[in-house]
Amino acid sequence: MGTWQLIAVGLVMLLGLLGVLTPGVPGPLVVWSGVLWWSMTERTALAWWVLMGATALLLLDQPLKWLLPRRRRKEAAAPLRTLFLAGMVAIGGFFVVPVVGGVLGFVVGLYVAERMRLGGHGEAWTSIRITMRAIGYGVLIELFLCLLVVGAWMGAVLAS
Repeated sequence: MGTWQLIAVGLVMLLGLLGVLTPGVPGPLVVWSGVLWWSMTERTALAWWVLMGATALLLLDQPLKWLLPRRRRKEAAAPLRTLFLAGMVAIGGFFVVPVVGGVLGFVVGLYVAERMRLGGHGEAWTSIRITMRAIGYGVLIELFLCLLVVGAWMGAVLAS
């Protein structure tokens, strides 16, 4: 594999890692695609093992990111309707203030919906903190597993 292709694969994986932190972007799929591209070009036993390991880790990510935060979100009792409304405000915020507006819009939408539902600032703020932690745990799990995949790829590249 040429140097320019390794750099391109590395950039694809970097975009995947950034995608983990950007709502709506399939970061793990982009990271996995980079490993697939590299392994199809490299065609060594090590490359295939890295691809199989990446596939297993990123498949493990799917149930983990949905099961672990769900328990925490139920503690806050934030209904899906509230999360949907916050998501709609986040999409609007993304277009008003690119990227940063998405996160800010989500928090503002969540606060407004919870304040209207619960009636007070303290209860709404508590619900927001628990909900944001639950979402944050999912993102951290996904980021950690993607970093493991990228680290395995880098180790394999350096080994060959």
